[in-house]
Amino acid sequence: MALKIAVLVKQVLDPEMPVAAFRIDAGTKRVVPPPSIPPVVNGFDENAVEAALRIKDAAGAAVTAISMGPSFALDVMKKPLSMGADELVLLQDQAFDNTSDAFFTAQVLASAVRKLGGFDLIICGRQASDWDNAQVPLGVAELLGVACISLGKKVEVQGAKVVVERLIPDGYEVVEASLPALVTVSNELGQPRYPTLRGIMAATRKRPTIWKLSDLGVAKEQLQPRITLHNLFVPQRSKVCEMIEGDDAADAGRKLAMKLREAKLI
Repeated sequence: MALKIAVLVKQVLDPEMPVAAFRIDAGTKRVVPPPSIPPVVNGFDENAVEAALRIKDAAGAAVTAISMGPSFALDVMKKPLSMGADELVLLQDQAFDNTSDAFFTAQVLASAVRKLGGFDLIICGRQASDWDNAQVPLGVAELLGVACISLGKKVEVQGAKVVVERLIPDGYEVVEASLPALVTVSNELGQPRYPTLRGIMAATRKRPTIWKLSDLGVAKEQLQPRITLHNLFVPQRSKVCEMIEGDDAADAGRKLAMKLREAKLI
């Protein structure tokens, strides 16, 4: 039987967009997507797709990309398909608008994995560029009861186990776990492959599976958020510049040192 790999991907605002285009609706505590700048697939999740496809190239595997959100830009979310993934499952429902709550998101994704019959290996990006909390993959692994290896820079499947070169502050360590397991990967894995023209054309012909909350067999009451968002705002910044003058360079240096000492910076 072919290895079954799931890749969890997320649609995010383009992190390269101009700061001036970033807006927050204070009333709803939501980031307002800029109408002229399309979203993108989270960068670390592209690394996760690449990790899955390397395993597919080496040993053969069926790769399914899974994403959750209230709405999707289909051309954007088909990128894993154009890279070489076999299937795309979109969990799309207005009830899935609470993406700031990692436990909520983990519950929905874990429910989808169960509905799909489980996977031998689940690969995720280390974190998403919008909230940067790096908690969803850990929550999914816990809810599914599988081993979790984080911060992988190389992922290989050897028989009934996954072997991961895991990043640590002064290098890497080799960690292995029995399948099924979940692995998160970082950009040290390497540049994700570019979709080929053939891959793009094949992706346009594939229709994603779209499930609502009711399709997952999960009651909305089971998905109560664990986090209360009290406020969301862009921090205000101010700068003050003071010119230090002196009779000569040495005098200016002494006065600067006194100012820094008064401010307890030295």
